[in-house]
Amino acid sequence: MAIIKLKDMRKMDDKQVKKQLNELNLELAKERANIHIGATVTSPGRVREIRKTIARIKTIQNEKRKK
Repeated sequence: MAIIKLKDMRKMDDKQVKKQLNELNLELAKERANIHIGATVTSPGRVREIRKTIARIKTIQNEKRKK
């Protein structure tokens, strides 16, 4: 899954945001499982990138909730 830009996230509705969040969480779990079992990591920075994107999505959700 591609990393989503902030301005694109703000344009998405709640359903799309939740779907993206679920997909990212699943992808993060898969990457962590691969690391745990000792498989070769295709991109070492991918885990960090996924975590940052998840944090961005959650931040936007909180901003929308407070409005």
